[in-house]
Amino acid sequence: MTEDERAIRDLVETWMTASAAGDLETVLGLMADDVVFMVPGQEPFGKEAFAAASQSADRPNIDGKSDIKELRVLGDWAFMRTHLKVTATPTDGGKEVRRSGYTLTILRKQPHGQWVLARDANLLTVEA
Repeated sequence: MTEDERAIRDLVETWMTASAAGDLETVLGLMADDVVFMVPGQEPFGKEAFAAASQSADRPNIDGKSDIKELRVLGDWAFMRTHLKVTATPTDGGKEVRRSGYTLTILRKQPHGQWVLARDANLLTVEA
């Protein structure tokens, strides 16, 4: 495994840990300023919309597991295909929702060497 591959795997682990802890500042630091997220049924959105949704009062607790199926580094760009499982537990005691599916993520290496999320297509669906 190359140093860049290890750094990207560490980014994913940090993202998952910070998401579970509700640490929005850390998660936002793992994104490019011009990041674009694509999810089913919504227009693509960026960092501001991600932050706003994450700060809403009814935001559930998030826990998940990411299994990287493919990771390729191409200079200062990389892509990865992952299988993701996420459980969202409402803070008001409501029923938890489990989603799973694949994601395709494009990452960019910053001039100072840090990898960040640049584009993300999330194809998760609700589990039965």
